[in-house]
Amino acid sequence: MKLYNQLTKKIENFEPKNPNEVKVYTCGPTVYSYPHIGNYAAYIYWDFLTRALEFNGYKIKRVINLTDVGHLVSDADEGEDKLEKGAKREHKTVWEIADFYIKDFLENYHALNLLEPHKFARATGYIKEEEELVDALTEKGCTYEIPDGVYYDTSKFPTYADFARLDLENLKAGARVDFSSDKRNVSDFAVWKFVKPGEDHTMQWQYLDKPGYPGWHLECSAIIHKELGETIDIHTGGVDHIPIHHTNEIAQSEAAYGKKLSYFWMHCDFITIDGQKISKSLGNVYDLKDLAERGFSPMDYKIWVLQGHYRGDRNFTFADLAAAKTRHLNWRNRIAASYQKRISDNKEAMDKITAAVSDDLNSAAAFAIIDNSKLSTSDWARIDQLFGLNLINDSPDINDEVKQLISDREEARKNKDYAKSDEIRDKLVKLNITIKDTPDGSIWQYLN
Repeated sequence: MKLYNQLTKKIENFEPKNPNEVKVYTCGPTVYSYPHIGNYAAYIYWDFLTRALEFNGYKIKRVINLTDVGHLVSDADEGEDKLEKGAKREHKTVWEIADFYIKDFLENYHALNLLEPHKFARATGYIKEEEELVDALTEKGCTYEIPDGVYYDTSKFPTYADFARLDLENLKAGARVDFSSDKRNVSDFAVWKFVKPGEDHTMQWQYLDKPGYPGWHLECSAIIHKELGETIDIHTGGVDHIPIHHTNEIAQSEAAYGKKLSYFWMHCDFITIDGQKISKSLGNVYDLKDLAERGFSPMDYKIWVLQGHYRGDRNFTFADLAAAKTRHLNWRNRIAASYQKRISDNKEAMDKITAAVSDDLNSAAAFAIIDNSKLSTSDWARIDQLFGLNLINDSPDINDEVKQLISDREEARKNKDYAKSDEIRDKLVKLNITIKDTPDGSIWQYLN
């Protein structure tokens, strides 16, 4: 497989350090509100990565974190904790907010038929490990304490700017007026925040003899170290994670443990809607329930996502989603036809699909091959395994009731009893089945 690596800024051959187990980490959601369809696109892409790796014979150990503390409204260690904000908005406790939105996220995650990771890791389950990580950084002289918390001194990590190609001099020159004068460098970040006197922050733990909570960037490093070890094979996230979150992860992990955090870093680009950024103020924040109300299934949306490339600009429109829905129906009917006509396996097409997928996850190219190839039922089963689209379920066959109706219709047509034939056709329509008469005989198809 060839994958784009943000670490080297180029496409490279992927070779895991341990061929028996590929370690993958995915930055998960902050669980304080409903994720929108743009958020779920990332999990679709990284599920596809996992499936593609498995398709190529690798065994995967994957962890996804769930941020339930410490992610402030600003990624730059300022503002209100998002969980606290959600609790105030809904008049619930922060724990109730976290539990509710984790449940909602997992329901949609499973509705999209995304593979279960080795573990969903809640940040609040790793407080001990996070404190130990701060201790390790402090012992190595990488931190300093100011009134609002313990900060990582980025000047102690000489390659801090390399990952995102940051221009630290311009960053310093462009710092906001309210930049904390207590910080040594504008790029320094909090690894532990202290609860200020009078601050309403329910989630807090005693550390350094003060109430406080972990900085947002800390959790991923602590979870990776605990669950996957010192160095992993692939770290995934969104492009917005590159300049701050992932840059900070690398600095704190590699300073604390003295080992490379990840060999590969992969990031997906944003999705816009009708050419605009997804924003509540623009009224274009859609979730899977909104799509369902317009007649689109999670698999319709998943196909739309995979029609493009994870590193490409994607613009969502309902017209394009309708086209993806049409493709979804077409594929299901082609599977039905492959089963009824006993189509033979197409090794050449499957080899081309595998090659496309192995070329930096080129799902768009793979889809084009699928559209233009005659495929057997077993070919479709492998495609279903690769993309996770629930095209086949247990079998492409129909139940006995529908089979009997089809048989009765054929008998009626033979007897030229067209009234009865039409009556049976109407019954089949109610069961989402239509009959297509071809030169090779009649075949059944799905209506939607």
